[in-house]
Amino acid sequence: MMQPEHNTPLIEFKNVSKRYDSHTAVNELNLTIYQGEFFVLVGGSGSGKSTTLRMINALTEPTDGDVYFNGRRIKDYDIRGLRHRIGYVLQQIALFPNMTVRQNIELMPDILGWDKPKRTSRVNELLELVGMPPETYLNRYPHELSGGEQQRIGILRAIAAKPDILLMDEPFSALDPLARASLQETVSLIHKKLGTTIVFVTHDMNEAAKLACRIGVMHQGRLVQVDTPQDIQNHPADDYVRSLFGAAQPENTTSADEVINLYRRLDADGKARVREHWAKEENKEN
Repeated sequence: MMQPEHNTPLIEFKNVSKRYDSHTAVNELNLTIYQGEFFVLVGGSGSGKSTTLRMINALTEPTDGDVYFNGRRIKDYDIRGLRHRIGYVLQQIALFPNMTVRQNIELMPDILGWDKPKRTSRVNELLELVGMPPETYLNRYPHELSGGEQQRIGILRAIAAKPDILLMDEPFSALDPLARASLQETVSLIHKKLGTTIVFVTHDMNEAAKLACRIGVMHQGRLVQVDTPQDIQNHPADDYVRSLFGAAQPENTTSADEVINLYRRLDADGKARVREHWAKEENKEN
């Protein structure tokens, strides 16, 4: 995993709290995220991780304290201009159904006034980066893509205009394990090849340990530990962190590449049985 440029803060939370009536979602948060970093916020439901993420692009305003972006308070930015500099990917896939893959990806560059050759070059570059041949995918519509392919296009759309930072809020949690593993590889590749600063929210400890340069563990609105995945697993700050990462054992898991290669070696009938199994599992969860 690419290491951040530690002397260049990109996002800073200074004594930030967010309260809703009697509930405190985020409590006295102090945190710096650096340029080029892949930073993962992890914690249980209601821990404050998604609220923290939304304060970066001003979807949520802090009750107290200030959030800084490139050394300037977020509340001092023009909101529209700020959001043009921030990519955002959610769990819910939100491609425009009446637009092709090309049109979805080039949407923000078009809004920002990029000329057609520049837009075309960027779309082709991104599709090739993630192994989706432009000649195959450019003119497809979202309904012609799998769920994993749709989410991959959603990620490319979010980074098409070369934002300063990419925010990802539980982006893969609705996908089956095979698609999820593949997309983890995709976002790692984007970080490695493009140097994009990424802030990623998940409740999955293995996912956090696999992706992050550093992890921030949140519990009941407080940031209880920030460190590298290895240091958190070796030196948890308290029993809560120990319990979270005690279940995360990447050394005993199968890598995404191994899962994908195993799937590719199956015959058509075997692949069909795998897809049927995960469809049944998804229906159970729903």
